[in-house]
Amino acid sequence: MGVNLSKGQRVTLDKTMTLALVGLGWDTNKYDGGADFDLDVSAFLLNASGKVSGDADFIFYNNLKSRNDAVIHTGDNLTGAGDGDDETLLVDFSKVPADVEKIAVTVTIYDAAARSQNFGQVSNSYVRLAKRADQNDMKGTELLRFDLVEDFSVETAVVVCELYRHASEWKFNAVGSGYQGGLNSICRDYGVSV
Repeated sequence: MGVNLSKGQRVTLDKTMTLALVGLGWDTNKYDGGADFDLDVSAFLLNASGKVSGDADFIFYNNLKSRNDAVIHTGDNLTGAGDGDDETLLVDFSKVPADVEKIAVTVTIYDAAARSQNFGQVSNSYVRLAKRADQNDMKGTELLRFDLVEDFSVETAVVVCELYRHASEWKFNAVGSGYQGGLNSICRDYGVSV
């Protein structure tokens, strides 16, 4: 079990960690909305101005790999059923391009407006950072965990955490910031063409 973080807390990562796993999980509250919940994890590789250098730096269910395979999305979970991580990102810090200063990790609700869904209907949400022993390690040893306990009653997207460079070190920032407007709103803020 890793160290539990609070919103806004920043932690310097182990300098020996090259391979990391960012696992995100959630449950949906019982309600009669008539539609399944489909939460989607995305990563944005951001330059010094806080924007992507190009649309290829937006990693999501339709673009599973970044430049150099620095960040790999392991696939879309359409239901979130089951225990453990619902969606996972694999990060190889040794492959992150030099112009990338930050990796922002977000979760959005697919088709939230049409389905009348928001993060107030989601519970037990978390992000965990694990150190992977090698390329075949798909679970890792958990180092950090951030439970999103805030009630996002109208938000349809959340910036969960950031991995960012400070000098020669990588750090983890527990963000937990909600957005209205879903994935399109986050994409516009990070400079992705939508």
